[in-house]
Amino acid sequence: MPPSLDLDDKKRTEASSTSTEDQPISRPVSSQAQGQQCSEKQEPEIHEDAEKNLNPLSTAVTTESVIPPPPDGGLHAWLKVFGGFFIYVNIWGFTLTYGAFQAYYRTTLLSANSPSSISWIGTVQAWLLIFFGVMSGPLFDLGYFRSMLIVGNLLVVGGIMCLSVSTTYWQVFLSQGVCMGLGAGLLYIPSLALVGVWFSRKRALAMGIVMSGIAVGGVIYIIMFDRLTKSVGFPWAIRAIGFVALVAALLSIPALLSGSSMLAQKRKARALFDKSALHDRLFLIFTASTFFTFLGYIVPYFYIPTYARERLGSSDSVALYMLVFSVAGSFFGRLASGVFAHYAGAILTWILCTFSSGILAFTWISIENERTFTAFSILWGFFSAALVTVPSAAFANITPDLSRLGTRLGMSWSVSSIASLIGAPIAGALLKQKDGQTDFIGVQVWSGVCLMFGTVWLVILYIVTVRTQKKGWRV
Repeated sequence: MPPSLDLDDKKRTEASSTSTEDQPISRPVSSQAQGQQCSEKQEPEIHEDAEKNLNPLSTAVTTESVIPPPPDGGLHAWLKVFGGFFIYVNIWGFTLTYGAFQAYYRTTLLSANSPSSISWIGTVQAWLLIFFGVMSGPLFDLGYFRSMLIVGNLLVVGGIMCLSVSTTYWQVFLSQGVCMGLGAGLLYIPSLALVGVWFSRKRALAMGIVMSGIAVGGVIYIIMFDRLTKSVGFPWAIRAIGFVALVAALLSIPALLSGSSMLAQKRKARALFDKSALHDRLFLIFTASTFFTFLGYIVPYFYIPTYARERLGSSDSVALYMLVFSVAGSFFGRLASGVFAHYAGAILTWILCTFSSGILAFTWISIENERTFTAFSILWGFFSAALVTVPSAAFANITPDLSRLGTRLGMSWSVSSIASLIGAPIAGALLKQKDGQTDFIGVQVWSGVCLMFGTVWLVILYIVTVRTQKKGWRV
């Protein structure tokens, strides 16, 4: 999952008439006399710039603040959490359930196509969600969040309904991969940025509730898909899921738009490219770390049901419930990794979870029964959850100029999103038939090796960060 919001909005009312996005954040000098002078003249600039740029999603640059201080509560604020929760139910809940579709397409609807080509449908959906989620930031800055909410929801719900009548590969690809992916990318920005505008001290709690929609949506959609495809068939199962998604969309739109008329004013959009990042070794190492972890991260989510059914002989329902266990485990993993990162540091937490996920991918090779595979699925969801939530916190720690954090994080995630696009299809191409059975060794080794490469890059990132910043081991 792409980065979450974490900034200090308490100083939102301090005006700034001269700051620009490309201006580095100035620091007060050490002498007492000069320090007092800087605290009077420069401190408002520091707070204004930090506020605008610590958040990679809400990076508006204005000559005069139009956003009031966050109320940190109240009806309109909690309605944003309510709406964001349902947005996440649709966009990420549906994305993480693709393993259920992968298994069904492989044996039924798209059985004539290779596992690799089927994987492209889900990875294109995930890539468009991340890529357009980052690229649509300037649209939010320019006040188009209302249009993004409406169009995004229409594309997601419309894509689901089109999927229900799809019978060929390209119909499924366009409806589920492209249409739903584009819609999810447009929705990702408003759902997080609007919550960030309304919360400061309680932002962690608010974001936690919003992100819980991932697990809730995943569990609901997998169970619906399993039960309904057997009783009413694939078309009506997808239509039923579409009706649930429609209800979620209709609940989210008014909740997210309530009390947000002041955000419709146009603000200067952030830059999308910072050339100086290409000369920053911490930025380059961070991007290499996320690229390799993303290559291996999504693979098990796509192939857990297929492995349970084709390798372990599990029933269709049991195979899909393995994925349910994994998605549920990711919910607790996000909570635990956030707490651990608070005390041990984001990079160390990231290293631990990436290494653990790599070890799990290799132990997957030896699993031959449902009980052990159930434990694997839960542990995989728990440890891998941090691989898309902790990086944003780590990136803030390694960025020397906070006024460019939003732009740089967008650049890094745009590159890493390519790994999400190609990881599962490459794994699918490694599937082989051996003695009449599907051999998953290539999928398992591919995921494990990529995660271990990611761990190596993370260790390098940690060492270079500690030596560069000289702030101790907790980074």
